[in-house]
Amino acid sequence: MTNERRWSEVDSYFAKTLVGSDPALEATLAANAAAGLPSIDVSAPQGKLIHLLARMSGARNALEIGTLGGYSTIWLARALPDGGRLITLEVSAKHADVARRNVARAGLGDKVEIRTGPALETLPKIEADGLGPFDFVFIDADKSNNAVYVEWALRLSRPGTTIMVDNVVREGEVADAASRSTDVVGVRRMFDLMAREPRLSATAIQTVGAKGWDGFALAIVS
Repeated sequence: MTNERRWSEVDSYFAKTLVGSDPALEATLAANAAAGLPSIDVSAPQGKLIHLLARMSGARNALEIGTLGGYSTIWLARALPDGGRLITLEVSAKHADVARRNVARAGLGDKVEIRTGPALETLPKIEADGLGPFDFVFIDADKSNNAVYVEWALRLSRPGTTIMVDNVVREGEVADAASRSTDVVGVRRMFDLMAREPRLSATAIQTVGAKGWDGFALAIVS
């Protein structure tokens, strides 16, 4: 049995045992596939992790950079209390339309606002509108801009804000300083920023599972 198959089996076991069946989330994945969206959503155990971290942080006001079809959006929005709000940013109008339908089906339309367009254009508008500070920020967009997204997360944060960044291991290539991949270069720039930024205390964790070998970074603002 290959490692990849075993990793997927373990993910499936965790999903069945600890996450359970969820019609809204299953319908979201089905709708994403039917619309031809790439199958790059977080796994069910990872979605539950985002949900738990947001609850642990006591988040009421959350920001997500990278909506795709709204799978992680639903996990995060469900962690927010009544009156909480999640603003999520998606560059693709098609993906955003799919996500809006998925979020509405999950009964979270009153908590979630999906803004369409390049995040580096919408983030300044969020700042100008005074919509921060955010208690929890989840970054899962184009990796080449990760460092800039973390800088924006800091600008829109408060002491105690949690920042989570997905897909930071890149099948181990993140350790290769000579990599020419724009994604890897972007992730390494982000880690350099986190290492020198005195307001951040951060770590990163490797993961294996149905999505392969990857991982996430986790930071708190002081």
